Amino acid sequence: MSDGGPTARSVVTGMGVVAPTGLTTAAYWAAVLRGESGIRTITRFDPSGYSARIAGEIPEYDPSQLLPSRLLPQTDRMTRLALIAAEEALTDADATPREMPPFACGVVTSASGGGFEFGHKELEALWAKGAKYVSAYQSFAWFYPVNTGQISIRHGLRGPGSTVVAEQAGGLDALAKARRHVRSGTPLMVTGGVDGSLSPWSWLCIIRSGRVSTSTDPRTAYLPFDRRAEGAVVGEGGALLVLEGADRARERGAAHRYGEVAGHGATFDPRPGSGREPGLRRAVELALRDARMTAADIDVVFADAAGDPDLDRIEAEVLAGVFGPRGVPVTAPKTMTGRLLGGGAPLDVAMALLSMRDGVIPPTVHVDAPAHADLLDLVRDTPREQKVAAALILARGQGGYNSALVVREAV
Repeated sequence: MSDGGPTARSVVTGMGVVAPTGLTTAAYWAAVLRGESGIRTITRFDPSGYSARIAGEIPEYDPSQLLPSRLLPQTDRMTRLALIAAEEALTDADATPREMPPFACGVVTSASGGGFEFGHKELEALWAKGAKYVSAYQSFAWFYPVNTGQISIRHGLRGPGSTVVAEQAGGLDALAKARRHVRSGTPLMVTGGVDGSLSPWSWLCIIRSGRVSTSTDPRTAYLPFDRRAEGAVVGEGGALLVLEGADRARERGAAHRYGEVAGHGATFDPRPGSGREPGLRRAVELALRDARMTAADIDVVFADAAGDPDLDRIEAEVLAGVFGPRGVPVTAPKTMTGRLLGGGAPLDVAMALLSMRDGVIPPTVHVDAPAHADLLDLVRDTPREQKVAAALILARGQGGYNSALVVREAV
């Protein structure tokens, strides 16, 4: 049976996670269920001169133990993490693209920027030592599609390849684009996002957004849906997933079919001052319609959780409008990692799939003064055991991007 066609099902058969609380899917999921936080004062550079000093930082590790030595001089930290996640995802899926026909596999990733740390170091070399000390790898290591390129080269993914840049929302948009490629006949796609911008240059750009928390207390710096919310914490990491046609996955005896990417909707907010409603609710409605589901079919929502009082209120009102006040469990486990830019939403998708596998909703931590308790059934502090057959994941990006994705049990 063919997987082609506009309504063909696409399932996740492998996943790889790199996050502040774990460099593998298993390690990260265990930390999430323990309520363990990876938010801390930045150590990768001295943050004392910046208004924001807290981030979701991945602890130091030895990349030479996980990647070929030839890749290390040419890759930014972000790209190394993406290569580690891609390797885990393909291994988890028991897929070897180089053994498949040419052009049978592709890759779509999301990004908010590129290899900022690599670029920062090369600019330092330029100004301190001169042009001849700038690495030739600077020509691509800084570029926002670099993760897509390096993953495709390492694993021989010669099929469709692209990168989506829409900050946090781009992670869901990348999965939706990969699903379109699978429906068009590409047997296997690697998709998702891994991001990271913890360098002085990129950090300055991030905090100029005005949405980053200036708290110096890791426990209270990022408090979405809390009366004390004053901004977000940014982090590094994300998740990459292997997406295949459901029929192909079944026929080849895939060890995992974590769930189906069932529906997607993307919108853009109207111009400020226009008086028109934000586009988040319409994105949710489009995703449900695409999945041919109703609000009653959704068992949990993984919230965008901006950590900005106004944006949190908008999201709470949207969810209450769609599901009814306190009509569905809502969670934001990103309170343990921070918002991971282009990698954050794919990590939420991975958690939603693990929630379906294990029958447990991960918690939102540190929210002790809920701001919207009348609207949201927020899963707080400890995991909630519950059967999860379908989940809605929401993501918004700086500049007005909205994206919603529905995943459900694979049949």
